[in-house]
Amino acid sequence: MPRVEPEAASTTASSVAARRGRERLRPDAGTRGALFSAASKIIRERGVHALTVADVLARAKLGTRAFYRHFDSKDQLVQAVFLEMARVEMRRLRRKMAAASNPVAAVAAWIDGRLDLAFDETVRSDLRVLSLEAQSQMFAAPAVVSPAYREMLTPLIDQLELGQRQGIFTKTDPLTHAELLHGAIWACVERQWATGDCDHAKAREAALRFCLGGLGAPEHLIAPVVGHG
Repeated sequence: MPRVEPEAASTTASSVAARRGRERLRPDAGTRGALFSAASKIIRERGVHALTVADVLARAKLGTRAFYRHFDSKDQLVQAVFLEMARVEMRRLRRKMAAASNPVAAVAAWIDGRLDLAFDETVRSDLRVLSLEAQSQMFAAPAVVSPAYREMLTPLIDQLELGQRQGIFTKTDPLTHAELLHGAIWACVERQWATGDCDHAKAREAALRFCLGGLGAPEHLIAPVVGHG
């Protein structure tokens, strides 16, 4: 039987211990999910300003080491919550846009989808709450919510770029105008949430004509989507 030198044995033992340590510290999907779920509930119930790492750990029944194995900071966790919300919203918007026959109809479907937050009671209430919380962070912590907004605007930007290539949107800078369109529609949503007295059909027509006209879309493509509502 070959003799193992003490130094080699010590090195081997250290390597095994280090490997086991890495395995213990490796992120775990279940733990991450518990932290994520706890943070989401706290944000929905009390808002971002009330969220603390201690509260997340208490609700998830986990320790500090578990938190920092998965997230570097509270902001990173909040960013992950908003990003997941944005991905859910992006998928919902893409489904609404899927049947569009041209970029004008697709942009109109995106606008309709965002207006749903204010006018469609079947849209999940937690999506409304998280959308409002995300908007509140645009000035307070833009780096936290910017990835989420980029995700949500992606299908809109895609259609603005397509319309630009096809010569349909003659006045567009896709990224800038996607942000402007979102701001205009969000103003409609916030007003309805605040007052509850907006007429859906009138708000929709005003939003579509303002946004699509501003993109340089021709009237013969705007009229059908306005009338479709």
